[in-house]
Amino acid sequence: MNEEEFITKSSEETQKIAEKIAKGLKGGEVLALFGDLGAGKTTFVQGLAKGLGVKGRIISPTFIILRTYPLRQSLSEASPLKDKNFYHVDLYRIESEKEVEEIGLKEILKDRKDIVAIEWAEKIQNILPDERINIFFVN
Repeated sequence: MNEEEFITKSSEETQKIAEKIAKGLKGGEVLALFGDLGAGKTTFVQGLAKGLGVKGRIISPTFIILRTYPLRQSLSEASPLKDKNFYHVDLYRIESEKEVEEIGLKEILKDRKDIVAIEWAEKIQNILPDERINIFFVN
C-alpha cells in the first residue's frame, strides 16, 4: 500500500495539497475523508474542487448532503475529466446507511466515472468501495 503523510499549518496549505492531488485524478476516484469536526475536511474539498477547475464558492452540503459540480464547463476538450462530475458529500447529519441509499449515493459510487469526495466516510463503511483513496485528518 502506498501511503503519504502531509502536515499543514494553515487552511491555505491544506487547499494547495488538495489542488495538487486533484491534478492527478482521472475520474472514477472516491476520496473517503475521515476526521473530527473542524479537522480540515471541507477545506481540503475546497482545494480539490479548485484543482478540478470548479468555479465559485464550495460550501459543505451539511443540510442537503450532496452537491454536484459538472466539470465540463471549466476543462479543455482534451481533459480526461471532460463531461464528468465532481460530487461533494457531507454525511455529518446522516444517522443510517439507509439515508444514503435514499439520496442515490450507492448508484453514484457504482458508476465509477466521476470523482466523489465524502466527508464523514466512517459513517458508511459498508457502502464504500474497496478501491478508494482514504484521507485522514487530525486536529
